[in-house]
Amino acid sequence: MNFGDYIALGLYAILIQNVMLTQFLGACPFLGVSKKSQSAIGMGLAVIFVITLSSIMTWSIDHFVLIPQELTYMRTIVFILIISGVVQFVEMFIKKTAPIIYKMLGIYLPLITTNCAVLGVALINVNQEFPFTKMVVYSIGISVGYALVIYVFATIRERLENANIPKSLKGTPIALIVAGIMSIAFIGFAGVIEI
Repeated sequence: MNFGDYIALGLYAILIQNVMLTQFLGACPFLGVSKKSQSAIGMGLAVIFVITLSSIMTWSIDHFVLIPQELTYMRTIVFILIISGVVQFVEMFIKKTAPIIYKMLGIYLPLITTNCAVLGVALINVNQEFPFTKMVVYSIGISVGYALVIYVFATIRERLENANIPKSLKGTPIALIVAGIMSIAFIGFAGVIEI
């Protein structure tokens, strides 16, 4: 693969295979943390770090331990253990370096452990049999796409707080409608980039 192919793969992961809007993975923190743009940025950065690091670790364990030992049936359990360890590390790091963001993220930071987007990306990487460099580019692209979408969604939700919306649609109902419209917009990118 040349450099242009890697850029195409990254854009494909960000726009076309967006983990939240086209694959519908990671909806719990997406809806929970997206009320303020500052907390959405914190969650987005944490997800970028967790998905990238856990994808590298799960891919390595899969290729150098599970496949040679014919233990691929244990992928899900091993991947969950690796992801929970990475999330604990990220949680401790954020608590020490950015206590304000740690408080803003609250319960959603430990919930990254159960964020199906993280496990989903790890499983996609091994099921697609990506070589290492493609896996890294795809994982970074997927996580950047998640961060982009959660930030855009948070800015829209902040504006909706002051909008004149019928009372029955305020809060979660209008958020789900906006998420659906965003999903339709991102699905519109399908076919633009071929990998």
